[in-house]
Amino acid sequence: MLPKAILAIAALAFSPANALWPIPQKISTGDSVLFIDQAVKVTYNGQLILPIGYTPPPSSHFDSKQIVQGAVSRTLQSIFQTNYVPWKLHPRNSNFEPRVAPQNRIQSIAIQQTGKDTTQTFKPRAGDVDESYTLTVSKNGQVNISAKSSTGVLHALETFSQLFYKHSAGPFYYTTQAPVSIQDAPKYPHRGIMLDLARNYQTIDDIKRTIDAMSWNKLNRLHLHITDSQSWPLVIPSLPKLSQAGAYHPSLVYTPSDLASIFQYGVSRGVEVITEIDMPGHIGVIELAYSDLIVAYEQMPYQDYCAEPPCGAFSMNNTKVYSFLDTLFNDLLPRISPYSSYFHTGGDELNVNDSELDPRIRSNDTAVLQPLLQKFINFAHSKVRAAGLSPFVWEEMVTTWNLTLGSDTVVQSWLGGDAVKNLAESGHKVIDTDYNFYYLDCGRGQWVNFPPGNSYTTYYPFNDWCQPTKNWRLIYSHDPATGVSASAAKNILGGEVAVWSEMIDAANLDNIIWPRASAAGEVWWSGNADPATGQQRSQLDVVPRLNEFRERLLARGVSAMPIQMTYCTQLNATACTLFT
Repeated sequence: MLPKAILAIAALAFSPANALWPIPQKISTGDSVLFIDQAVKVTYNGQLILPIGYTPPPSSHFDSKQIVQGAVSRTLQSIFQTNYVPWKLHPRNSNFEPRVAPQNRIQSIAIQQTGKDTTQTFKPRAGDVDESYTLTVSKNGQVNISAKSSTGVLHALETFSQLFYKHSAGPFYYTTQAPVSIQDAPKYPHRGIMLDLARNYQTIDDIKRTIDAMSWNKLNRLHLHITDSQSWPLVIPSLPKLSQAGAYHPSLVYTPSDLASIFQYGVSRGVEVITEIDMPGHIGVIELAYSDLIVAYEQMPYQDYCAEPPCGAFSMNNTKVYSFLDTLFNDLLPRISPYSSYFHTGGDELNVNDSELDPRIRSNDTAVLQPLLQKFINFAHSKVRAAGLSPFVWEEMVTTWNLTLGSDTVVQSWLGGDAVKNLAESGHKVIDTDYNFYYLDCGRGQWVNFPPGNSYTTYYPFNDWCQPTKNWRLIYSHDPATGVSASAAKNILGGEVAVWSEMIDAANLDNIIWPRASAAGEVWWSGNADPATGQQRSQLDVVPRLNEFRERLLARGVSAMPIQMTYCTQLNATACTLFT
């Protein structure tokens, strides 16, 4: 028999009041039942909104009312059309549903946006937008949402949708938590996913479904690592040979209209898309289209020239490279700037041996290469800034090469250790993508083959370089600002989980990301500590909510992997807790 204290904790953890994901900063709830139906009256700043079936028209110009109206439509669709009956979260054969009494229903939803959106609302730099909101549901069914921005309204509507379940008796939808009072805002302004589109092509539908799931998690940045040495799927009209020669297949490309549609889809859901063209390394595929720009393409043994084949880097002392970048940026960046305030120029894993093969350099001495790299980055970032964008780089540009970067440049750290702390304390704006916690592709074995003989046995059992798998509990334990002074922590903008796609495509994309990215999302939104005690939140509190959120993801069409068996979810986790 379990101790009473454990049973009490488990009962609290499974109470409906705590079923929201990510958990709000402040919440109080009651135990009254309210139903909702499609006749509910919804207003935005006093104007009636048509509830279901509205999609904002495609455009690079965004209107707050259209954004909110689209969100209201999706919210009500989520409630009325996903048919989520939470039987898996209650003891088997239990009578957990309330008596059907539709007269106790939500009467109205009044949305008030107290601030005015600007252009930056829809393509914000970190901290530009107030994402806070308040949500109240009275006992008699009056719902009030207040937020300074339309982005805050989107977050409030998602929280509201998670209050409701479908009744198994028929088309009845209810909450058991009225009255509700929530005050909420994110801990970090940048909460993202990095998705690799180059190792394996990811379909537009998969990208958009990922954006949907991100919005349900209140994640707000999708970083697309869109090209690499393996493929160039991005159509650049002024440089058509790039995708013609570099895509895996003529059908596996992203046209300008495809890219615009992804950006617009994200904006309407509060998700800013950040594009990355990794350089000066990780770009060997250009050799297939323009052979006078790249050095060390497909050089073997590849381990001496790059992290994975095919190798290839820009020739950094080559005027033709600068002309190429001028054409590339003049084509691409004006198509990005209506939708995003950032552009990622990469910079990771530049191998000095590549330049030793460059007839214009013939050296692998960092003292020779560093000024060439500084000149290269200065040029690239000047083009980024001229387009009204702020640059991103991977951490090696600072930690390995000691480059001088502009104060607007965001440094993305992935190598772990004290890098995030050191970068923040030295004044850099930092994104945490520590591979020890946030690389979702890790722990599933190697993608590279091993020859027979000693090398075969040396590498047995063929684990990948970043094992083990980053399970949700490990991810949830990590806060980017832990151990960082309060003044330096202000420079930590948030985090991104990374989805490198060597062994990820449409068949497994969803269950690689979800619900593990959800775990990071809650830490970035409301922290992993109990506000009352300051101690890391108990897994007895977290796992029931994450189990429920995973079920909601499934109901909404995302193939998220299970984190427990049904036996555990039905017994309030008490039987699936390790006691010592």
